[in-house]
Formats: sequence, C-alpha cells, structure tokens
Amino acid sequence: MSTDLIDPFGRTVEYVRLSVTDRCDLRCFYCLPGDYRDFSEPEEWLTFAEIERVIGAFVSLGVRRVRITGGEPLVRKNLPELAGNLASIPGLLDLSLSTNAVGLTRHAGALSAAGVRRINVSLDSLRTERFKQITRGNLEKVIAGLMAAKQNGFSPIKINMVVMKGVNDDEIEDMVEFCIEHHFTLRLIETMPIGDTGRSATSYYVDLQKIKARLAERYELIPGVMPGGGPARYVQVAGTELRIGFITPISQHFCETCNRVRLAVDGTLYLCLGQEHKFEFRPLLRAGISDAELLDTVQHAITLKPERHEFRERPQQIVRFMARTGG
Repeated sequence: MSTDLIDPFGRTVEYVRLSVTDRCDLRCFYCLPGDYRDFSEPEEWLTFAEIERVIGAFVSLGVRRVRITGGEPLVRKNLPELAGNLASIPGLLDLSLSTNAVGLTRHAGALSAAGVRRINVSLDSLRTERFKQITRGNLEKVIAGLMAAKQNGFSPIKINMVVMKGVNDDEIEDMVEFCIEHHFTLRLIETMPIGDTGRSATSYYVDLQKIKARLAERYELIPGVMPGGGPARYVQVAGTELRIGFITPISQHFCETCNRVRLAVDGTLYLCLGQEHKFEFRPLLRAGISDAELLDTVQHAITLKPERHEFRERPQQIVRFMARTGG
C-alpha cells in the first residue's frame, strides 16, 4: 500500500481540515443566516473515537497536517481532550486550530497543553459596531481571546480577514498596523459563492490583486514565506516581521497545488470546497469497517478529488453552507 495519498491529477494530499461541529456562536452574514437553526444533531456527529480512527488512517497514509475547524470548534465539548489525542498520533507533525476566538480565553491554556501550536482567528473588523453588524458578536471577547492566545505561546497567530467592498475594505491598513503591533500574521481572503449567504456576498467581492497594489503604495512589500499547508501567497512588510497572505480563490485560483480535503463533523469527506464531490465515512464506521478496509477506503476517496473548483463558471452549484462544509 502506498504511503502517500495521490489524487488523479498528481497532487499529494497531506492536509486534512477536520470539522468538529457545524454550530457557531457567531452569525457572519456571508456564512450563516441570522436565523439558521438547521444544524446536524449530535448523534450524527462523529464521536471522538471515530474522528481519531479516521484521522489515524489519513496520517498512516501520509497526511502530516490537521487543522481543527467548525463551525466554531470551541463550542464542541471537551475539545482539548480530542486535540491531545490527535496530537499523539505518530506521524502527525502539525496540529492547528481555526476559531473566532470568542471562547479562547477559557480554552487557550488547555489547547496549548494538548499540543495545538498554531491558530487562525477570523477577524473582519476592528470597529466594535461594524464587527457586530458583520457577525452579531462582541469584538471585546475576540480581542481578549487573541491576547490569551499570545500569553499561552501560540505561534504563529494568523488573522483571517474576509475583504468586502464597502463593508471593511477601508480597514485593511488598520489591520496591518494592528498585526504589526501584536506580532500577528495577516491573511486577506476573497469572498466565495458558497451557499446562499456566500452568493449574496459576491456583490462585496474585492480582487485582492488590487488590494496588494494599494498596500504596496504605503508599505515596502518583499517576498515572504510562512510555514503551513494552506493556499496563501505571502509578502512581508519590510522592516517588520509582518507577513501578509493573500487567499485568492477567484482572482488567482490555486487548484493546481491543492493538497487538502475536508472532513465534516458528520463524517462526510469533501474533496473540494467548490464542488460537490464527497465520500461518506460515518455509515462504514458504524457498520464495523476493519482498519485495513478503512485504509483502502481513504485511498479510494482521494480518487474522487476533482481537478478544480468552478466558482466563476457555476457559482450556483454549492448549496451547502460553509459551516457545514468545515473551514
């Protein structure tokens, strides 16, 4: 059996984004409708033991990076216990977390002790009222969570900012300065047509190539690199430690180097963020699949990975919400 997962287009899959819940304690307007309640039920979620079994199979086949996502992963009870078990899987080199940071003041210490080393925090605005309009949440809680992450030694801490025309595109320089001050990494993200909410946000789309040019007028930008398996293309602000990453699924798609798949909380493996290609693991796990059969099944699932998304050509095709897919 091969120790690498190679998809039909020659790409090596070495990164799994693991959703531990589709629930979230914020309601970002481009992600979930404010009144959305159609979440999966806990009995439909993979148990910790099932998650560990599937991730263990992936790692034995060459996956080296796992990112815990949601929804908002911190709403999953006993998450540090799961993180600790995942961190102890032989061969897993990098365990990270994506979060909105609302609950991070309570969990930062336990997650660090469990083996989570890197975190990404969604933060679209530094203005209290604007943040509330975008997320229906409390900015003070997020900032407190970020400071708790610093105190507990997470590194790097990456700020994910979805750039939206007429909503927050006037704050990018402020976010740059905030990240310089606190030694965070900044990642700017283009809006994507995922679910009805994502499609409704396409009117706010900003081509990040134009934002990069704008920043270059104020800052000296030099080539930069960051550890991690994600799609961001980085520059560094000269004279500082700040790296700015640009995630551009629309203006400059990165499908030819895609190295990742997403395991949703219900055991569905999504092979592409912008396609419906998927594989269901939960029925097989609960029917008693053997370890050897599970390894074969993981390898089969990777053969379903498509060549690229079609966000531009077929923006209507993805009906699932981002929270259900996994971040």
